[in-house]
Order: sequence, then C-alpha cells, then structure tokens
Amino acid sequence: MRRSRTAIFIFLLSFICRTTGETCEENCGKKMVSCSCHPTCGSLGSCCSDYKEFCVNTSPCSGTIMGGTDFVVLDATFNKSSHIVCRFDSKTNTVGYVDEDGRGHCISPLLYQTGWVSLHISSDNGTTFNRAGSWLSVHTGKLDSRFKAILVNSTKWQYYGTPNVGGDLKMTWNTTLVNAEKVNLELWGYRETGEPYSEYWQGEWHFLYSLAKDHPNSGSFSFLPKIAPDGFSNWELGAVRVSSSSYPDGSWNVQAAWSEDHALAWHLEESFRQNSSGWALDKCLAWDQLESELPNFLTEVIDCPCTLAQARADTGRFHTDYGCDIEKGSVCTYHPGSVHCVRAIKASPKYAAGQQCCYDSTGAQVLTADSIGGSTPDRAHDWGSPPFKKPPRIPGQSHWVYDVLSFYYCCLWSDNCHYYFKHRPSSDCRRYQSPSSAIVFGDPHFITFDGVSYSFNGKGEYTLVTSEEKQLTVQGRTEPVKDSGATIKATRLTSVAMREGSSDIIEVRLDIRKDGLEVLRNQQILSFAEQTWMDLQGVFVFSPTSINVTVMFPSGAGVEVRHRGETMTTTVLLPEEFKGSTLGLLGKMNGDPNDDLALPNGKLFQNHSDAEELFNFGASWAIQNNSALFTYDSEYLLNTYYFAPRHDPSFLPVFTVPENLDDPLNNQAAEICSGEGSQFCRYDILVGRSPVIGNATRVSFQSHVSLVEDLKPVISCGWIPPPDNGEKMGTTYTQGAKVQFSCDKGYKLRGSEERTCQSNGKWSGEDPSCVVPSNIAGIVAGSVIGALTLVVILTLIILQLRKHKRKQEDSEEDRRSNDS
Repeated sequence: MRRSRTAIFIFLLSFICRTTGETCEENCGKKMVSCSCHPTCGSLGSCCSDYKEFCVNTSPCSGTIMGGTDFVVLDATFNKSSHIVCRFDSKTNTVGYVDEDGRGHCISPLLYQTGWVSLHISSDNGTTFNRAGSWLSVHTGKLDSRFKAILVNSTKWQYYGTPNVGGDLKMTWNTTLVNAEKVNLELWGYRETGEPYSEYWQGEWHFLYSLAKDHPNSGSFSFLPKIAPDGFSNWELGAVRVSSSSYPDGSWNVQAAWSEDHALAWHLEESFRQNSSGWALDKCLAWDQLESELPNFLTEVIDCPCTLAQARADTGRFHTDYGCDIEKGSVCTYHPGSVHCVRAIKASPKYAAGQQCCYDSTGAQVLTADSIGGSTPDRAHDWGSPPFKKPPRIPGQSHWVYDVLSFYYCCLWSDNCHYYFKHRPSSDCRRYQSPSSAIVFGDPHFITFDGVSYSFNGKGEYTLVTSEEKQLTVQGRTEPVKDSGATIKATRLTSVAMREGSSDIIEVRLDIRKDGLEVLRNQQILSFAEQTWMDLQGVFVFSPTSINVTVMFPSGAGVEVRHRGETMTTTVLLPEEFKGSTLGLLGKMNGDPNDDLALPNGKLFQNHSDAEELFNFGASWAIQNNSALFTYDSEYLLNTYYFAPRHDPSFLPVFTVPENLDDPLNNQAAEICSGEGSQFCRYDILVGRSPVIGNATRVSFQSHVSLVEDLKPVISCGWIPPPDNGEKMGTTYTQGAKVQFSCDKGYKLRGSEERTCQSNGKWSGEDPSCVVPSNIAGIVAGSVIGALTLVVILTLIILQLRKHKRKQEDSEEDRRSNDS
C-alpha cells in the first residue's frame, strides 16, 4: 500500500509540474509545490520540465585554481547568437562561447581559493544569469597530471644556474587542453605585497614575458634559459602558461594549460649564476630578519604524531603530503632521508599556519635538529584555509612565499640551513595525543571507543555518534541482508551520514550495484572521477578509489568508510577534545567501558550479555524525522525509511548463532573464522548466510585491532643534543630508545655515555659534556720542578752577587793600600 502511495505521489507531482508551468529558473535546489528543482528529482522522476536547462552540470566539473579550463555546459540549449558570460563565486566573470554543435562552453578563471564555488551562466552577455551550477577549484599540487603542463625534471628547473646545472629545459602538456594549432608559452609571476597580517596584505599573479610565440601545439617545448629581460628577474616564484596564439600577451582567463608553481632559478639575474650560494645567502639573511619581525605561530600548531604508524592512522587530523608519499615511491625532494610525510589537515586558528611531519624508514619522526630532511612547521598552510583569497590563506602560493623559497635560499641554493631551522624547528611529539577509534562492521557489529563490543541487527536509521558540545552527528542506516532475493534475519550497514556544525552534509552509501561506495554532498552525488580530494564547506573528503572514502572535519574528527565484501565498514576517530561528550551506539568516549552503553535519556544499560536487551538498547537510538541527515532519492528509500518508523519494530533478527551440525556452511565458518572476534565472523556466515560477508567481518575486525595498536600512546623523552666537541649516535627519542655519546679527539666525556628514554618521559643518566682531560700529577710535578729551578736560579744569582761584591771590596782595599 505504501509503495503505491509513493508512486501515485510522484506521478501526480510530475503531472502537475507539466501543467502549472513552474520553472527551475532561479530556483535550483528547491522543492516546488508541483515539481522539484532539487538534486534528488532525477531519480524520483519529479523534476520540473526545465530542470536540466537551468540547474546545470558541466564536463569537466573541476580544474586548476589557476584557471584556463574549458568546460561544456551539459544538457542546456544555446543559440548560435548567444553571448555567454560565466560568473564564478558571484563576482568573477569570464567570456564563454557556443561551439559548432550548439553546446555552451565556459572558461574557468584564476581563483585564489580551492573547493566548490558557485557558477552562474548568462546567455545574453551578462544581463541575466539564470543558469546555476558549481565548479571545483583544485590546488595545483593535488591536480591530476592529465590536467596540467609538466616540467620535465622539475629539480633541474629549480636548481638552474647553481653549480653544474645548465643546458636546455623541457616541458610537456596534453594538447587537448589548448584548442589551437599554435600556442604561446608565457611566464607568469606571483608575489605578495603589503604589510603581513594587515588588511593590505595581498597576493597577485602578473604576466611577465613570453618564452615563445606561435609555437606548434605539439605538446612539447624545449629552450635554453636566458637572464630575465626588463628587470623581471626579481620575480622568484611563478608558473608557465600554454595558451592559444590568438590571444594577446598576458590575456586573463583564457583556455590554457598551467605548470605547477615553482622557484624561477632559471631566469634569475647574472649574479645568481656567477655565485648562487652567495646570492642565496643574502636572500636567506634578509628572510631571517623578516621572520624575526613577524608574529610567532609555532605555539598554535598541532604536535606531530610520534611514529609513522600513528601519523597514517590519525586520518581525522593528518593526511599524506603529496610531496613525500610512501605509496608513490617516497620521492621526498625537500625531505631527504624521509620516506613519508603528512600534513595537519586544519590550519592553525589565528595565523593559518600548517604542520608537516616526516618519518624515516624505521617509522621514527625525523627532526630538523638532526637532519635537513626533518619535519617543519609552515607559516602558511600549503593547502590554504577558509576563507582563502588573501595571504597567508591562499592555497599553495602563500606557502611558497614564506616557507619554500626561503628553504631554497638557506638550504638548497646555499648551505645555511641553521637560519631556516631557527624559524622552522621540528615540533616533537611530547604533547601529541592519539585519537580514540570505534567501528561498525559486518551484520552490524559494534566496538565502542572504550572497547565494548556487541552486535545490533536492527533495521532502520540510528545515531552512531553525537556530540552536542562539538556539534558532530554521525548516523547509520541498516538494511536486511538478502540471499538470492530471500530476506535473512540479519542486517548490514548500507549508509552513513554526517555533519559538524553548519558544514555540508556528507553521506556515504553502498552504490546501487553494492560493489562500491557513493558519496553525496547535501543530497547531491559527488563524482571523484577527476579529483580524489575535495575541500567542501566545513569538511574535507578524500576518495582515492570507489571503495575507500575518508571524511575529515575541522574538529579533528575523522570517519573512514571502506567497502568490504558486500558491506560497509565505518570507523570513527575522535581526538581527545571529544572526551566525555559523546553518546550513541558507539558509546561514551571517556576511557570507562562500564558506562559506554547509555540510553538517550542518560540511563546506563548494564546487561551486555543479553542479546535481546542489547537489541532494545540499539532501537532506542533510532533517529527522529527532523534530525535525519540521509538522502531519500528512490521509491524504496521513501517507503522503507522516510514514510516508515525509523526503527522497524516488525523486524526481529536472529540473536544467536544456531548450533546446526548439518549446516553446509559449517566448514567454511570453521576455515574462515578463528581467534579473537571469531564470534562476529561466525554469525555473519551462519546467520547472514554469506561467507563473503563473514570474511569481510574478519578482515575488518583484524584491521581495527591493528588500528588500536597503531594509535596506542607513545612516550617521548624529546630531542636530546650532542655534547659540544662531540657527537651522538641515535635519532629516536621514544620509550626504550638508546642514544650514545662520544667526544672528539683530545676531549674526554663527562656524564653518561649512553642514555635511555624511560617510561616517565625522562632520559636516564646525566647530561654528557666533553672536556679537556686534566693531569694533576703532571701539573704538581711540573710546579715542583719549576719552583726548585727558580730556587736554584735565585741562589746562583745571590752567590754571584756576593762574589761580585767581595771582589769590589777587595779591589777597594788594594786601592787604599796603594794610596797609603
């Protein structure tokens, strides 16, 4: 009955829409009285007749922050005489065009921000902007290489003019990115002007000069760099643009392929080529002086995780740095000796600073006090931070100006890293606190933040985690497991929806084929075919594959969703700041498992061993209609969840695994399920009737055990220096690590020769020092001999004086005698 009611409702809505003439012009995203302009209308069949004409999609839907991407406006109709103007972020206009097939095109502009921006399109030369959509602006470092010009051997480009680096430079690009037979290759420069941290602080890109004009659009260009003309060599940061030769030099917002921003060593002044290290030292000293005058941002950046395992597990607060990725061969240009780096996802609150943490092959953090490849904080977060647009929040470029160019000055073009590390010292991990984790997996089984495990096979929509203090909500939807169309008396998680504060609502659900994941933002499906990372409103989403999604919130909360064997596994990670503020099916996060299972009214559920009582506990966390975050974009979802109780009281699962010796799945259950957590695996095979799900449950349980192990607190005793006139062996400073000390030739060690990091966070032994060896006996003997020698000399002098005096007296007597 309910199914037919929904079908009739949708049919009537579509009919009324066609007859009443309601329009989506200037109404995109809204649900009208008679029809809908909401993103869900396509699958529900309730769209207004002009929905696709005015609520537009584009192909591609994303491009570089630098602009120049030509994209098609899908499904909308344009006349050959249409004068298209495209408006981005409500203020930046670019000129579009209509192609030979009548399709409208836009060109993306230079934007000083990343993430989704609004797009409005005019076909009457800017008089009215009645078509609406959105555009994804992407950081150049995160942009897929298919969509940018590539500097071949980029290290050579950025070391050009230093000793033994010269010759031709080469770049390549995908010729389809520029629709022209001949292209110009232009150099553009970036700089920031105005007093830092004042309202006058601005970032700006400028056209500098052309490297070549009317070059064949062959996808390749080589040249021998020359000193920049007309004084342009004082621009030290920039990018190369490839655009049609039909445009005047330096034309803004035209179809183009851009290289990544880079240090412009190859065009710097002659004095750099004559003495690059001396030139760079002068720049380094000037930067050192500037840094001394700027505010100290170091106190507000997050501490690094102690180990590589922690850094890769803390996905709510840290993410792989694309410049040093162990999954891509550990090409760590700026961090030699490291194999993997991560960046703090969120910029610091006041100064928008960033944190970078790097690790060696043993998993230990690399510190700048020990190595040029150590972890470094950043005055400007590489990925920028909302509201973007002004320094130091401009993605990529602000970081280059304040953190990367200075590294070239002090460390790469000269050997004066001590100046750089004075202002960019590694933060160790003594203040780092790892997050707590909880998981939902299989036919759903739960392990809370404090380690309580149980199963709840209700059918409905439930609160997994809620924190009123942090304004975080994570909800889960469960559906019955089916075997060849027959319903099994067990359920599985099929969707999670979440929001923090006023952020976009993110939903991750099994796709229609149940073999991958689908991500929705505010009830609209997101495609990750072009980009794997998206900056959204108050939330970040990373999806490198269709079975792997990670959602990250500014609070540091992270939600990992993995597709495994026809089910979803969802892991929630919460930092220490959530302690004592969470409720829901994943429990209270306070370190006390005894109060984990609390009802919405705060009353504790005590009998964890009673499966039927646990079922009642789970049912109590069914969500309310007005708090639902889910998308209902099919007749099935409307009937099963939207128009029905959020917890289905008629669905009663099998609570325990039946003991049936004749069950044909017994052997597979025995083979797959063993060890800790085997009860969950056995349930999913013998009740859920699915060895595939059972095996996925085993894998998910073991992965969670490993995650908990990786996130265990690690005690650090902090960096310990070598003694003056000596050295140390060992650069690991966590519990159990040993560091040995020795002295240079001619010095003797005083203090401990070896020190161990203890469980109390302090080093054993005494501070070592290297001193000049002392020889008391030699000194005494020398002093005695010296004194005796002095006595002898004095005695001889006295005797000599007496002898001389006696001679004088004898001579005087002889003279007197003669006179007489």
